[in-house]
Amino acid sequence: MTPTIDHGAVENDWRARGCRGSGRPHLLGIDDGPFTIRSGGDATIVGVVTEGHDLIESVAVTRFAIDGADVNAFLAAWIAGLRIRPALHGIVLGGITIAGLAVVDIVELARALALPVLAVGRRDPRAHRLTEALAAAALGERVAIVRRTPPALPVPGGGFVACAGTSSAHAAALVAAGRHKSNLPEALRVAHLIAAAVVRGESRGRP
Repeated sequence: MTPTIDHGAVENDWRARGCRGSGRPHLLGIDDGPFTIRSGGDATIVGVVTEGHDLIESVAVTRFAIDGADVNAFLAAWIAGLRIRPALHGIVLGGITIAGLAVVDIVELARALALPVLAVGRRDPRAHRLTEALAAAALGERVAIVRRTPPALPVPGGGFVACAGTSSAHAAALVAAGRHKSNLPEALRVAHLIAAAVVRGESRGRP
């Protein structure tokens, strides 16, 4: 079921959170750069903050262990320490994994940051074989996080979003306000491009 967007309620929420201008939330998109699977090294993590869909406000770079543990604590501390944290209206992830098989508990992350956390993608993340991959990597204890992730819903304009810390309608409105060239919010799309460029010297894939 595609959520119905109550634009009036969403704009009231943005104003209450100090958002400048109607429909221009500050979203932090987070993505990882390319890495070698099972290498035991670190993955590059990039965060990009946009206001609306056309203004980049901030870029941050860090690293996290490939398939590492305690990714929630790591992300919560990193985001909380960013200078732009007080201006944020939501966090956007490209799914519920980062740096390989580090599984993000979006419900706990939303609670820790007191912010909406959205896991977005071009297809339903539940269609992925994540639980099988975790079992094969002897990381079966993380399957519980996957199973308690809120279900992903299609959003108007294409794509899917699983959300925590807000309603599905509000999450869909945040996605709509933040995207421009694709069905992914620009904060996430640009984070993906920068992360690839940091590692490879140039971004690849969809522009």
